[in-house]
Amino acid sequence: MRRVRRFTAGLLTALFAALLLVSAPPASAAASRHGRHRSASSAVYVRHHHHRRHRRSKKKSALIIGSSAATGAAIGGLAKGKKGAGIGALAGGTAGVIYDQKTRIKH
Repeated sequence: MRRVRRFTAGLLTALFAALLLVSAPPASAAASRHGRHRSASSAVYVRHHHHRRHRRSKKKSALIIGSSAATGAAIGGLAKGKKGAGIGALAGGTAGVIYDQKTRIKH
């Protein structure tokens, strides 16, 4: 029974980490925000229209952080019971806050 719990916890942890990596913005997106696009031959300057920055609502931020904490608690609970659930919730919540702050402001 313990082996099944550990295997499930490891599998869920790997799945959660993979989802975080997939949802990160691509590195090439930052280059296009600064007014020029690079092609194979030369840099092409493009005129951008300035729009209002879109900010994430507090409700959506709370959803991101809460779901991260719940996922961490579930994984920790499977691995180590009640104490593991508490530790997992703290770790998942912390990861959710970091992700929320890193991806909050979109241009």
